[in-house]
Amino acid sequence: MSFKCSICAKGPSAGKSISHSHKASNRRFMPNLGRHKIMLGGKAVRAYVCTTCLKSGRVRKAV
Repeated sequence: MSFKCSICAKGPSAGKSISHSHKASNRRFMPNLGRHKIMLGGKAVRAYVCTTCLKSGRVRKAV
């Protein structure tokens, strides 16, 4: 399974890491995901959800 939010499909993005000498090397910006038990389609499922979706109320946590 890929490291993506199951609600908004936010995933890793690419960029450059800049050193003090300004030499650029490739890096990945990882989203802030957590594995939570959520309600999807009326069922409780464990899924990766980003903190933005949790905070905004786009997802309901299962008990």
